[in-house]
Amino acid sequence: MAVMGYLRERMGKIVAIVIGLSLFAFIAGEAIKSGSSFFRDDSNELGQVDGEKIPYDEFNQTVDQSSAQFKQQTGQNALTPQITAYVQENTWNQMVSRLIIKNEVEKLGLVVGADETQAMTSGNNPSPQIIQAFTNPQTGQFDRANLLQTIQGISTLKADDPQKIRWNEFVTNLIDSKLGEKYLSLVTNGLYVNSLEAKDDYEAKNKLVNFKYTSLDYASIPDNKVTLTDGDYSDYYDEHKAQFKNKEELRDIEYVSFNAAPSKDDSATVRASVEKLIPELKASTNDSLFVQINSETKTPLAYVGKGKLDPKIDSIMFKAAPGTVYGPYISNGSYNIAKLVSYQVGPDSVQAKHILLNPAIEGGVDKARAKADSIKQLLQSGKKTFADMANMYSTDKGSAAKGGDLGTFGRGAMIPAFEDAVFTGKPGEYKIVTSQYGVHLIQIGTQKGSSKVVKVAVVNKPLQASSKTQSAAYSKASAFLSSLNGDNFDQQASKAGLKKGVAENVNALAATLPGLDNARDLVRWAYKADKGTVSDQVFSVGDQYVVARLTQIKPKGTLALDVVKKQIEPAVRNHVKAKMLTEKFTAALNGASTIDQVAQKAGSKVTPVQNIVFANPILPGVATEFKLVGTIFGSQPNKLSKPVEGQNGVYVFTVDGFTNPAPLNNAVREREQIAQNILQRAQSQVFDALKDKANVKDNRAKFL
Repeated sequence: MAVMGYLRERMGKIVAIVIGLSLFAFIAGEAIKSGSSFFRDDSNELGQVDGEKIPYDEFNQTVDQSSAQFKQQTGQNALTPQITAYVQENTWNQMVSRLIIKNEVEKLGLVVGADETQAMTSGNNPSPQIIQAFTNPQTGQFDRANLLQTIQGISTLKADDPQKIRWNEFVTNLIDSKLGEKYLSLVTNGLYVNSLEAKDDYEAKNKLVNFKYTSLDYASIPDNKVTLTDGDYSDYYDEHKAQFKNKEELRDIEYVSFNAAPSKDDSATVRASVEKLIPELKASTNDSLFVQINSETKTPLAYVGKGKLDPKIDSIMFKAAPGTVYGPYISNGSYNIAKLVSYQVGPDSVQAKHILLNPAIEGGVDKARAKADSIKQLLQSGKKTFADMANMYSTDKGSAAKGGDLGTFGRGAMIPAFEDAVFTGKPGEYKIVTSQYGVHLIQIGTQKGSSKVVKVAVVNKPLQASSKTQSAAYSKASAFLSSLNGDNFDQQASKAGLKKGVAENVNALAATLPGLDNARDLVRWAYKADKGTVSDQVFSVGDQYVVARLTQIKPKGTLALDVVKKQIEPAVRNHVKAKMLTEKFTAALNGASTIDQVAQKAGSKVTPVQNIVFANPILPGVATEFKLVGTIFGSQPNKLSKPVEGQNGVYVFTVDGFTNPAPLNNAVREREQIAQNILQRAQSQVFDALKDKANVKDNRAKFL
């Protein structure tokens, strides 16, 4: 129950911030992706930064802590592969970032002193992360009093207390972030935009051009009329080599899959097993126990409002009579049956106070409940106030500091036992409830609103493939694998009528491939295999059995022509077509004095265009044409151009005229806008430069 302890509540928010907080404020959200060769001799070396190792056990310990904290924050029992990957990536980013910046800040003598740390945490101008963690969710306002109470509470904890450790980690991240801000400030303070740059930028955005053009599209020449030579590929590759720089090692994989999803018979079997439970659920007098025994998902029963149930049963349950059983119905990959246990009209929100007693301290649950009853009698007699008793006895120190007050909350904020007590009781009433947190003495306060709520018992059985279905699919996959000899993958796939899947540019940490979720084992194999190798096993990926072949290895650095040849083929073909169309336009230009004459001789048409700016080089109705528009702005009016090779075809144009904008009398604002854009680029470019200099080696694929 998130509100049970203020420290617990605030630590949850802080944990979320720590997970998402990058080392530098200026690189928040920037993923560090460094390719490398893998599988070094050091079995514990996850990576290196400037020769300094990142130990896997240290990384893994941090990931485990962050994962546990994330579960506590969200109430999840297990994390999805996506969330796990997110936590791992953020942990890696922070560890790499700390090592990258350490030498830089030490060289410059940058520090964050005690006074600065105090100012960031509890001073008059606290860090935005502190403000986020200690903002009152009801008022939306920063709650300084609760911040100071939390810091005071943490100061009394032992050094090995988990909450104190998390707080210290949080403060450490704030300090590291501040160091990053200082470093970036030193770099960016040297950036400068002069008046000439401001004028050029202003004209690029505001100077207009009117022109006419005629074009011959690449599509006008059928692909089968173009023969590409090795020289064509080499010429294009040499001209565009900078585009083929690989920042990390990548793989291309092709694969075939064999479906092991549940069959119609499997579905019928699961449905029948659920149908057998319907009479028992109808007759059940302990629906909560029935769900715990028979359901795959053992959700505690609690009253919920309209719109909170599964959409497939929400309207039905709010119209049904108690005892009604609906189903089977399919939802979220399971067959379900649902029973309306009861309904009532109750408040929408409740204000309550509580005193939490720990049975382990009190000598057991019975003694804790007896003590709660004694406190209750003192309160009812008026001899003691609730605040006095909360401060004296409650183990929930966060709420105790507020007299036991938990504030106002709606349904779903508390665990079911606590929620039932406060929403079914009356204002001013005392309740004693036992939960996984301990024994609660509750005083119900103001109740607001009124609406119908229902308690529904849901029993579900996952729709899973039978062993027969899985065995049949696996046998087909195994037979296909056995038929391969290394060079006949395509032939055998075609013979078996299998559609081949292709995954290009797969990085070492990829968890999914097109059409395949949770494919880590397959990716891990690909980074151990040689080019052209067929997988030595059948991979189980979700409800598919997969056989794969590694088709390409793309190392870090500039890729060779043979690696990118297939990738650049369409562009090379257009480049060759451009030469052919340029010859056609050159012939049309011979003896022509107007754009209309050129178009007539070339068999094309003239298109007028108005009010184009250099900063937005879009040809209306066509696409972006950088080279064409750039050439136009460098041309003189009323002159026929030479052919220009563009993205979509070859162009000839004539400029009608330019319209200059009003003079830029005050360049200050323009300079500020340009400087802001440069600053935004600098934030990532500075770190990229540091990362390249640091020689980051990433061996995560060996471990994750």
